[in-house]
Amino acid sequence: MKRLTAIILAVALVAAFTFVSGCTGTDTGDATHLRIGYQPSTHQTAHMTAMEKGWWQEDLAPLGVEQITDYNFPTGAPEMQTMLAGDLDIAYVGSAPFIAAVSTGLDAKIVAAVQTQGSDLVIRNGVAYSTPADLVGKTIATFPPGTIQDTILRTWLEENGVDPASVNIKAMDPGAATTALSAGQVDGVFLPHPSPSVIAAEGTGRTVVQSGEMMKDHACCVLVASGSLIREHPEIVEQVVRTHIRATEYNLENPDEAASIYSKKTGQNVETVKASFRDWDGTWTADPNVITASVVDYTNLQYELGYIDKPLTQDDLFDLSFYEKARA
Repeated sequence: MKRLTAIILAVALVAAFTFVSGCTGTDTGDATHLRIGYQPSTHQTAHMTAMEKGWWQEDLAPLGVEQITDYNFPTGAPEMQTMLAGDLDIAYVGSAPFIAAVSTGLDAKIVAAVQTQGSDLVIRNGVAYSTPADLVGKTIATFPPGTIQDTILRTWLEENGVDPASVNIKAMDPGAATTALSAGQVDGVFLPHPSPSVIAAEGTGRTVVQSGEMMKDHACCVLVASGSLIREHPEIVEQVVRTHIRATEYNLENPDEAASIYSKKTGQNVETVKASFRDWDGTWTADPNVITASVVDYTNLQYELGYIDKPLTQDDLFDLSFYEKARA
């Protein structure tokens, strides 16, 4: 079963080489057009701040970058499929789908952290919950297999004596999962913020466990650069990391403005975004040294779940040199 699951995931990712993403297929040889992938999560607000304030363009123009285009993905799996196809240069993405992509041949490295923790298990109002055992026979929507949320949820269930197979875990993106919860089609969701705050604002469910309680200080989103960009334009990668640090620190110092930027970029109610910043257990950080051990641990968990063929090492996944130079 482990081997079969790994093969299915590998086929899905390898199929990405024929995936048409709609991105402009610019050769990184001249690096005039930088393509950035991200997801509409408060986890990745640093990208939105850098984009909306014009910092990407301002900081990268002296290096010959004339155009910055960002592409919004519902979850990390299709984002990594697009990067496998060569249609993204930079990605804000969960570390777990990045691991799955590397295991099938993605040429890329984590060059900075984005944040830790920050997802909630939310149960629909009217559905009883006191312990993980109460989830047996219930339907829980979360991100697809190989993602952070799927990996943490299955691991947490097993650690609490619950066979993940006894829970109907349905793969959904945040929008579909939130709608399914309000319609009574699922009993709960395990999603990154701001979805838990959106559900709370709608009055359809309540948080019962936060991801930091499931796996303390776990890594979540990371900043990834393609191997070709790293090799051919290391100066651009270094500046990308420097700008990411700038945006991360700005958001930490100016959370209300960060909420307004996120609201403008996504259309989400600004008060709901502020509630997300207040209520989540996540922390924005650009320092990759904070997450290296946790990310490598994910490779062991994904191997045990049958999502990858073998555990990966820190060297397989990280290039810390760009952060070190940006901080020098």
